[in-house]
Amino acid sequence: MNENINKSALFNGSCFALITTAFTFAIRAGILPQLGQEFGLSAEQLGFINSMWFLGFPISMIIGGLVYHSFGPANIMRVAFVAHTLGIILTIYAGGYVTLLISTLFIGFGNGCTEAACNPMIADMYSGVKMNKMLNRFHMWFPGGILLGALISKFMTDAGGFLASWQTQMWVLMIPTVIYAVLFFGKTFPKPIVEGVTSLKNNFKAMFSPIFIFLFVCMSLTAISEFGPNQWVVFILGSSGADPMLIMALTFGVMAFGRYFAGPVVERLGQTGVLLFGAILTAIGIYMFSTVTGPISYFAAFIFGIGICYFWPVMIGATAQRVPLSGAIGMSVIGGVGMFANSIFNPITGRWIDSARESNVAAGLSGDALELATGQDTLEKMLLFPLILIVLFTIFFFWQKNNKSTEAVPTAH
Repeated sequence: MNENINKSALFNGSCFALITTAFTFAIRAGILPQLGQEFGLSAEQLGFINSMWFLGFPISMIIGGLVYHSFGPANIMRVAFVAHTLGIILTIYAGGYVTLLISTLFIGFGNGCTEAACNPMIADMYSGVKMNKMLNRFHMWFPGGILLGALISKFMTDAGGFLASWQTQMWVLMIPTVIYAVLFFGKTFPKPIVEGVTSLKNNFKAMFSPIFIFLFVCMSLTAISEFGPNQWVVFILGSSGADPMLIMALTFGVMAFGRYFAGPVVERLGQTGVLLFGAILTAIGIYMFSTVTGPISYFAAFIFGIGICYFWPVMIGATAQRVPLSGAIGMSVIGGVGMFANSIFNPITGRWIDSARESNVAAGLSGDALELATGQDTLEKMLLFPLILIVLFTIFFFWQKNNKSTEAVPTAH
């Protein structure tokens, strides 16, 4: 049914749209201290700005999932382009805290539209093991884009002058935005392949199943474990004796490499095994970040990158494969809850940083010693999330041990 679709153009357009999302994450993380200094913002206020990125994401994901079959993925991506463009330009010409909140919300909205349109579109273009492989290769471009964005931000900041300004760095985001708009222009998008998946009644019925509810809970924790340390990397690890943007680049470089070769890994360990091992390695990585300094921090980044590598695409793939009738809205809700959880926890993380700094100042610390202790105290609190996941994914592993979800899914003709 979807044989005549230009899969290459659609898949590549999806990848550039996700690169845009990644750039908004990496470059904004890189310029966060500049924004705080220029506008006189506290870590908690910067946390609220970050939270708008994560809040706009689930709002548009869930709306996009609800209207995916009626409004269509092509129109959702048109909305993404408008939202990205508005968000980028409003950020560049921001006059203060409120404008930064609004502009970041627009950017998050555009990012959510990308996930809402592209995840189900890729699931409809491919099936089975190929679907898992292509979802991972699509999601490879989130860490891959963050790797590129982190290196670009570091290069521009180190270069100084005009290139170092946060406004110039924000203009870079328009490059992948324009590319994905061109790739999607005039293309025919695929039709659904799962029978009954266009019925919202069937979607919502499937979403009340025990497996979906379990995945819903787990996704909030995997997303916080993945994004929490990375969004605050400059603040948390800026005084660890290692370059925070290189740590971010290494972390996401490992993730991109791992996701590109995800097919045999997921086939060998299964979705549940990959998630369990990921939670264990994520906990080890965050623990190392909270205790080590200097070059060893780069090894911690390597472990952490492997740990969080498969969380997002495998959770989306598990939803598509184990709860297929949840459809586009199911995948959107799973992704949305991950981003919404981060929206809630970003200001909390900011408060953790402010509180830890106050306590360490009272203890007589100052300079790099103060910032290092503050970052390590914050990371100790973040360790709780992957520790909970180890327990939950152990349960999931044995629960699903005899349910590989490899049986044929009814397909539309």
